[in-house]
Amino acid sequence: MAGSSEEAPDYGRGVVIMDDWPGYDLDLFTYPQHYYGDLEYVLIPHGIIVDRTERLAKDIMKDIGYCDIMILCVLKGGYKFCADLVEHLKNISRNSDRFVSMKVDFIRLKSYRNDQSMGEMQIIGGEDLSTLAGKNVLIVEDVVGTGKTMRALLSSIEKYKPNMVKVASLLVKRTPRSDGFRPDWLMRIRKMEQALWGWFASAS
Repeated sequence: MAGSSEEAPDYGRGVVIMDDWPGYDLDLFTYPQHYYGDLEYVLIPHGIIVDRTERLAKDIMKDIGYCDIMILCVLKGGYKFCADLVEHLKNISRNSDRFVSMKVDFIRLKSYRNDQSMGEMQIIGGEDLSTLAGKNVLIVEDVVGTGKTMRALLSSIEKYKPNMVKVASLLVKRTPRSDGFRPDWLMRIRKMEQALWGWFASAS
């Protein structure tokens, strides 16, 4: 099963921003005019996110072993992060000795109706999950909240016996409702209620 119920080590790869971090002065950056008056500081510069996404792509390639990848992007929030991550993965493939085939499919997960849990998760869109049998699967998500939806998705996928399942997540929220699911490799950001910007979980 991908992920862990215990906080995983970051192996020296983590970027930590503590709760008392004051952020960067707005005058150091450009940002859209419609945000003027609403922002007090920049917590994470865009360049850090770009660089960390590129490093994540390198770590994924190293961990998977330059094998072909089936990427499942969880809509809608995961789209931009997925597009950036896939572009970095493709660049690594182009510059390596072995071409890595990547196929991207899109799914939506529905586990709530009117803010109330329905008790089970629905997977909307995407191909028949049986096509994942024997494949190396990378799930790309923007936010892991309580962890329950991700665990349900992994359970659904693992029934079809993929060769490997990986999860890349841009954000892991710190919430008292969490079931303990945490990515194995993290970019740790501790700030306000959104606490952890997380990256990676794996299983074989």
